[in-house]
Amino acid sequence: MAAAAPSNSELLRQFSMGSMEKKSGIRARRNLSFDVKLVCSSRFTYGRQSSLDPHRRSNPTRYELTVPENLDSTMQLLFLACQGDVDGVEELLEEGVDVNSIDLDGRTALHIAACEGHLEVVRLLIRRRANIDARDRWGSTAMADAKHYGHSTVYSFLKARGAKVPRTRKTPMAVSNPQEVPEYELNPGELHFRRGVEILKGTYQVAKWNGTKVSVKILDKESYSDPDSINAFKHELTLLEKVRHPNVVQFVGAVTQNVPMMIVSEYHPNGDLRSYLQKKGRLQPHKALRFALDIARHVLIYFESVGNHNPILPTKRIPNYDATQCARNILLDSGFQLKVAGFGSTNIIKLSLEKAKLAHPIAQIDNPGCYIAPEVYRNEIFDRSVDAFSFGLILYEMIEGGPAFHPKPPEEAAKMICLEGMRPTLKSKSKSYPPELRELIEECWDPEPLVRPTFSEIIVRLDKLFTNCPQPGHRKGAFKLLWK
Repeated sequence: MAAAAPSNSELLRQFSMGSMEKKSGIRARRNLSFDVKLVCSSRFTYGRQSSLDPHRRSNPTRYELTVPENLDSTMQLLFLACQGDVDGVEELLEEGVDVNSIDLDGRTALHIAACEGHLEVVRLLIRRRANIDARDRWGSTAMADAKHYGHSTVYSFLKARGAKVPRTRKTPMAVSNPQEVPEYELNPGELHFRRGVEILKGTYQVAKWNGTKVSVKILDKESYSDPDSINAFKHELTLLEKVRHPNVVQFVGAVTQNVPMMIVSEYHPNGDLRSYLQKKGRLQPHKALRFALDIARHVLIYFESVGNHNPILPTKRIPNYDATQCARNILLDSGFQLKVAGFGSTNIIKLSLEKAKLAHPIAQIDNPGCYIAPEVYRNEIFDRSVDAFSFGLILYEMIEGGPAFHPKPPEEAAKMICLEGMRPTLKSKSKSYPPELRELIEECWDPEPLVRPTFSEIIVRLDKLFTNCPQPGHRKGAFKLLWK
């Protein structure tokens, strides 16, 4: 039959769901990543579902004799593939329907035909250049579906045509029941790293997810056999799911059922605070105070989010230790607002309601940095005031434009601070910053934990200073007059 000229709406739908040949000869490439904004709003519910679909149906819907009405071209293609209608599938493809069109779950006609064991439909789709290794939203391929449902002829055909053999690589968080797969689980095939860029385990890497840049934290494979590392990974996931705050990185999802395990969060184009300070040097008073408030508010909301203002008891973790121990865990978004990415992953031993101790000596912790409180460094009992100590050193770094005792290595600076009781000198001129800010820094890094202020007190004091601080562009010397 002659193919009718598609309407604008039909063209738009086909373009958003897959590649399409235009009469001008320009070919639009299909986005292989699953993105609900790029596909039809329907989910194919006929026949067998994906082998990895966590929402199992005990009694699959029986086949209809005719194509149901009001189905768009993609759903018609999937329906005919499910029925094994070779002629019907070929007719739709001749009319211009994309062979790689996907439904809401990212399933193609090849997935459907493989699930049902329709070898001739599979042959046709492969001849029409269907993506033989396309993955649905759960990461399943047509070959994996054929194997799961016992269709050996389809499986053998796909294997002979070069399909990748499905491999199951279990992780410490792998679940046997598909219904137990976390809602945040992402398909690792949707994450695309730049070619030639080394993927460093345990660090944040830039990748693209459905065309959007994201930050990806990859767990080192050596950590899979370490219960402490796995518990810390789970702990961070739990907190990222729970905490929603403007000063906390937005959680996108995670990969826990495939190797490597990853945590995916929003991308920050302006990098981390340490790199920003290395580039810009010391900050102007107004910006330093704004940044300090962003960090302090994050720490406070962290305390509140983990329950009853007592993060040590329910989480068995140092309160936000990773976030406050390193300026590299503090990121800047496109509007230069600070977002904290670290969540205390250092294991501790809970001694009482407010007291704890490191589970392992500081020497066994990778890259402890120079922001550690003396009692933590000496492996002594500590409380949540250790965050105030680290905060004081970060505030100093923003004022001075560099870490304490720079250019000494962080390990040497940490010994000077924690073992020798030394503190870096505030070199900025007194007229640049009010004495109240210097007093706050000195109280935060006081060797006596009881002297250090709580973050509720820190926010009140910083907010008062920020309110009285003139905005950039005000007349020179106005800031100094406020503290006379």
